[in-house]
Amino acid sequence: MDYTSQTEQIKIARSKKMMMWFGIVSLSMMFAGLTSAYIVSAERRDWLRDFALPQAFYISTLVIVLSSLCMLIAKSAVKSGRNTLATGSLFVTLGLGIAFVVLQFVGFDQIIAEGYFFTGSESTVTTSFIYAFVISHIVHVAAGILVLLEIVVQQIRGKYSKNQMLGLELGATFWHFVDILWVYLFLFFMFADELIK
Repeated sequence: MDYTSQTEQIKIARSKKMMMWFGIVSLSMMFAGLTSAYIVSAERRDWLRDFALPQAFYISTLVIVLSSLCMLIAKSAVKSGRNTLATGSLFVTLGLGIAFVVLQFVGFDQIIAEGYFFTGSESTVTTSFIYAFVISHIVHVAAGILVLLEIVVQQIRGKYSKNQMLGLELGATFWHFVDILWVYLFLFFMFADELIK
């Protein structure tokens, strides 16, 4: 490979990473806006003060953290040439991502079973906000799952190696972002009432 094509590849990689970070910053701003709206709305008299997060949200938080750890293992395995471990770790990451989405919908069912609805005459502002947060996040996790599928396919094809990891790195960055975003939202929901008082 000559110097010119190598320089061109570095420029392309840099621009793709910049676009990724631009997207992450934009999504962070969106959720920051939702967080601010939640805090302002919590001053309403009809705000639920005793709302407890469903058990499924606790489990899904553990699941998504484990998925990030599996992604780290996969990246490390690719760098060290352990392709079987890398492929297995990526499949586990994908499975945990799907499990996370399923658990989010189980959590919705648990909220409804408690008598809290998201829309309609029996809904509350509190649950409507939680619905908006969680659905927005699920959409991004679904995008992350599509990215993971592509990464798994490319890994099976042998595309990734120590010197060729751009697609894997970009996908891993996005996946870690949606994982960290959920942990932030989960902790925010848990401690928001204390912060707002």
